[in-house]
Amino acid sequence: MSGESVGKYAATSETVEEGSREIKISYIDITKDLTFDVEKSNTINGNKDSDCKDKPLKDGVDFDDLLPHIGNFGTYQRILFLLLAPYTLFYVFVYFTQIFITLVPDDYWCNVPELLHLDASDRLRLAIPLNNGEMSRCTMYSVNFTEKLLNNITEGDPSWPIQSCIFGYEFDHSEIPYTTIATELGWVCESDALPTIAQSVFFLGAITGGLLFGWIADRFGRVPALIGANVVGGLAGIGTAFCHHFWSFTLCRYFAGFAFDNCFTLMYILALEYVGPKWRTFVANMCTAIYFGLGSLIMPWIAYGVNDWRILSIVLSAPLILAIFTPWIVPESARWLLSQNRIEKATSIIHKFERINKKTIDPDVFKSFIETCQRNIESQQDRNYSLLDLFKTPKLRKTTLLMIVIYMSVSLVYDGYIRSITSIGLNIFIAFTLASATEFPASLALTFVLDRWGRRWPLFGSMCLCAVCSIILSFTVNGNVILAMTFMIIGRFLVNCSYNIGQQVATEYLPTVVRAQGVAFVHNLGYVANMISPFVIYLQVVHHSVPFWILVAVAIIGGTSILFLPETMDRELPQTLEDGEHFGDGFKFWDVPCKSKQRKKSKDEQ
Repeated sequence: MSGESVGKYAATSETVEEGSREIKISYIDITKDLTFDVEKSNTINGNKDSDCKDKPLKDGVDFDDLLPHIGNFGTYQRILFLLLAPYTLFYVFVYFTQIFITLVPDDYWCNVPELLHLDASDRLRLAIPLNNGEMSRCTMYSVNFTEKLLNNITEGDPSWPIQSCIFGYEFDHSEIPYTTIATELGWVCESDALPTIAQSVFFLGAITGGLLFGWIADRFGRVPALIGANVVGGLAGIGTAFCHHFWSFTLCRYFAGFAFDNCFTLMYILALEYVGPKWRTFVANMCTAIYFGLGSLIMPWIAYGVNDWRILSIVLSAPLILAIFTPWIVPESARWLLSQNRIEKATSIIHKFERINKKTIDPDVFKSFIETCQRNIESQQDRNYSLLDLFKTPKLRKTTLLMIVIYMSVSLVYDGYIRSITSIGLNIFIAFTLASATEFPASLALTFVLDRWGRRWPLFGSMCLCAVCSIILSFTVNGNVILAMTFMIIGRFLVNCSYNIGQQVATEYLPTVVRAQGVAFVHNLGYVANMISPFVIYLQVVHHSVPFWILVAVAIIGGTSILFLPETMDRELPQTLEDGEHFGDGFKFWDVPCKSKQRKKSKDEQ
């Protein structure tokens, strides 16, 4: 055995007889065959991190290996978790503004200027025909009402001629106490598809924005893309308030769609990239549980309190512009910086985490980390990544295609449940609040479930159970309000679970070098499903059960698709395309993580 002192650390080497391994430990010089003493590296300078314990270091140290040394979920990661709050609320505002500024009351009828001096009940009795005992919404009698009143006629005659509502409409605002753009411009009857078209154009904007800001995120960084998405969405949302025609409104909603998802997802990706595998589920689901859940609960009451669709558009859109302060409060993704050969900037951020988390990285570990980064950069030098890289190799191609199917399915079912809440017959503000109250328990449940049972089977189970709820709703939605609302809430709880899992695994499956573009691309196809969902719900004009049977089929397809992908629980995020291609090698279709853990534990005990 030999040893010498170098600086304040000792460099020691020992050679034993042939048949045993040669151990070289150096706290200054790192060689190719270096093996670190993990327990010792965990206690360097008295900083012991249980997350590092029993974690063997590979030939080279990548970002996931370094995370335990700066803290898997230290003070700085907790700050990032808190900073998810405003961006998640922006997401809520962008998503649900579209719904609350285009609401249409259930009861409306033709406007008859000649009869405005009468009470509403008297106007209806005289001017509006009955269809099967119910008041017509889209027709009125075509007679001289002034003459009828002079002849003391106060009730309509079914034999009178009928015409469409040539003077516009009146709306019963007892349930929705404010004018929306749909009621202001008369988007009912023959124009009742216009809100659906405008909402679909909004999601078309989301597709455009996803492609644009996904490319910006991988080319110029997560932070610039995050700022751009929020600012464009905020300005377009404010512009919405000044629209007086369908096409100007639709154009503004198209650009507002640029912010949908992108205003939050990029921050979501960034936060997940900075936490260890064991904390990804907590961060991914608790930000949704707390911030999205709270935002969804207060959203209808903001609309109710503001009581004006134009002011509401401004109130909900203006906060997005605050994203211009992002560079001063949110660090750029170190993983992205490393993939762009900006090692100096990445290391400064890592040292900031180290300082705030009150950790000290073993110098040898950090040196090995830098050398690993340099080797990776040299091997990928002059390589520009694009979405096409996800389709060049068989496993990544399969993963990407299945993620598209899964995310489109959960997006359509999720959006379908949100929009179908108006068909229940309950007050829209109360119904929306009750359904939104499922966000917190769903996300909280996943926080405990996903790190025990993994992602695959919970998504499969929640989607299939949601399909069962959709079947029941197809029979009850036009009958028993309480029963329908009960299964609407249960179904919303289940699809909340599915959506959260789908959003998380999209980030976990795709390699860092194309993660932002890949996630944006998958989400974009989800927007296609969002574009379709308003038309799916619109099919209730054919029969009230049709939308729910479509949701049944989509839920089963999406839930089954996840079973063909490997489990991501406790797995390091893939960094390179090669990591992505070999991610989940050896997985079996019927694998259940908790059973796998039990088998591994039993084997270790033996």
